[in-house]
Amino acid sequence: MTYCVAMNLEQGLLFGGDTRTNAGVDHISTFRKLYTFSNDKTHALAILCSGNLGTSQALIELLRKEIRANESNLLNHTSLFDCAKHVGKRLREIIHGYSEEDYDKKVDFSGSLLLGGQIKGEAPRLFFVYPQGNFIESTRETPYFQIGEHKYGKPILERTLEYTTPLNIALSSMVVSLDSTIKSNLSVGLPMDVLIYEKDSFNLDRYRRFNEYDQEFLAARKYWLDGLRRLIEEFPELKV
Repeated sequence: MTYCVAMNLEQGLLFGGDTRTNAGVDHISTFRKLYTFSNDKTHALAILCSGNLGTSQALIELLRKEIRANESNLLNHTSLFDCAKHVGKRLREIIHGYSEEDYDKKVDFSGSLLLGGQIKGEAPRLFFVYPQGNFIESTRETPYFQIGEHKYGKPILERTLEYTTPLNIALSSMVVSLDSTIKSNLSVGLPMDVLIYEKDSFNLDRYRRFNEYDQEFLAARKYWLDGLRRLIEEFPELKV
């Protein structure tokens, strides 16, 4: 299982995800689920993956291979909508290809993606791509998407996030959402990857990985926990 979240806000985009994968309690590994594609001039894109690890790795390798071969690829489309169509088609083809092979029919080869970024001439955009290859786009009213084990982190985002939320505040909401999921579900775990993209910058350098020894992350976790406890202690008394 995994938990990933992406936001499309007034000032730019944010991406975050854990790195845990497992095939049972005795086989837990760490794999990156956040990937970027950029030419530093006109295209800046990021993809978050959930679902079958083999499917997502095959997709990312195929997308990179297309760029190296200068075929129709993410860095020569003129619209992020076209990029979402491209990625959706490739994802569907990979899943269908695996399903047609002589594998154990109980294996789930599906995967979901969050694709976001900016292409010059457009505003930043964010898409949720389904295993079937179709997709939906975020709006001002729904400025974020989640994939994977989303239920534990959703209440944080619902109560703290709006389209106009500044990026630094949104980052705090994202980290708390991810950490709340990590706390509640053993199949989601550190390290977590986060990426901030500032509108019109075409720069994807604002990336960071938080691990279990990161003192800044541990301080943020303690701050949130202490704050929650204090609020409960100060909560208006209820009469029963």
